Amino acid sequence: MSRRVVGVTLDNLEQLPKHCRRCVYWELAPHMKAQAEEFGQTEVEKEAWVSSVLLEWGSCGRLIYSDTLPVGFVLYAPPNAVPRASAFPTSPPSADAVLLTGFHVLPEFRGGGLGRTLVQAVAKDLTRRGVRAIEAFGDASPDDAGNDVLGHTCVVPADFLTAVGFKTVRPHPKWPRLRLELRSAISWKADVEAALERLLGQVTISTAEPSTARA
Repeated sequence: MSRRVVGVTLDNLEQLPKHCRRCVYWELAPHMKAQAEEFGQTEVEKEAWVSSVLLEWGSCGRLIYSDTLPVGFVLYAPPNAVPRASAFPTSPPSADAVLLTGFHVLPEFRGGGLGRTLVQAVAKDLTRRGVRAIEAFGDASPDDAGNDVLGHTCVVPADFLTAVGFKTVRPHPKWPRLRLELRSAISWKADVEAALERLLGQVTISTAEPSTARA
């Protein structure tokens, strides 16, 4: 079973799970979210948000496939493009960080490392773009009270974030803010390159001609 990660675009936005495609929890301020839901405009607002971030900032999401089936996604953006961020008691996010927002893996595909793969894909993209860190608001006590009727939640469990390398930078009993430093990814790459250089420096290559057997 092969895995493939691609960037989220307007062309593949429809491949998000339906409840996520219609969700504007992060993309709109709470009162605007309620208004969009009342008038049935959430899908339009979601598309407008993705389009705006793509145009003004660049890549803002990743989709992961198992073979040809889309099984998970992650969205991320600068904090000033995420209206919901200001509603959290542990706000504001750090000015040098990009905020991880929507994140979902289909239940039947969880536990196989797909979530970690998505986080690594985001880290790779943002490191290449010179971003110093990823931050996220976590749910420290996820339970049914925070989910919708189908059991979906819009805030990533804090336990998952810490499991993939995030550290708490502002504690809270319910909504801690966590951070993943991306400089560590850069230094890791440098350490690997240095180790390879040392290893290759110890290798001696024989230049003697091979012996030829007489007929």
